[in-house]
Amino acid sequence: MKVILASASAARTKLLSEAQILHTVEVSGVDEESEHFATLAPAEMVVALSQAKASAIAKKHQGEPALVIGADSTLEFNGRAMAKPETAEVALNWWREYLGKSGQLHTGQTVFDTTSMSSRSALSTTEISFAEISDEEIHSYIATEEPLLLAGGASLDGIGSAYISRISGDATGVLGLSMNHLRQLCEELGHPWHTLRASSS
Repeated sequence: MKVILASASAARTKLLSEAQILHTVEVSGVDEESEHFATLAPAEMVVALSQAKASAIAKKHQGEPALVIGADSTLEFNGRAMAKPETAEVALNWWREYLGKSGQLHTGQTVFDTTSMSSRSALSTTEISFAEISDEEIHSYIATEEPLLLAGGASLDGIGSAYISRISGDATGVLGLSMNHLRQLCEELGHPWHTLRASSS
């Protein structure tokens, strides 16, 4: 069974590869900034985006034996979805707000079976607690430009990992793909997880 990841995320590819799931990558081209998604609550938005991404790629492979994985993540802080900060000034303001507080990292994912054209979706939510760090440390981190490329300007891996004091929830969902949910979704569609591993083919 061919597995297609509808995401250009290096972190998601790494998670699949480490689980020995051979896959290809096809970017969906879904407009994540469209008004349709922007009006949804953060948790609903990531699931809807994962569905849209998986569906867009699945339609290109209809009738083929393939599983398409769509995923999307966002950091919810004080009730709002935090996109990429884009500018250093925005990232600085966000990080000053984050200090000593917590946010929720939502990851929505959808698996689409292109043979039956049926799909399953799931949501994982992980609470992330931010450390108390100095203004000098914040400026130094933003100068690396890493946070400008990340939803919420934060991540559990990379340079910013030192500034996350605690997580509570899905250990891989916080990296962009809940492997436990992914296994469950594949099994619900009739594809036992072990059959998808490279060592089983």
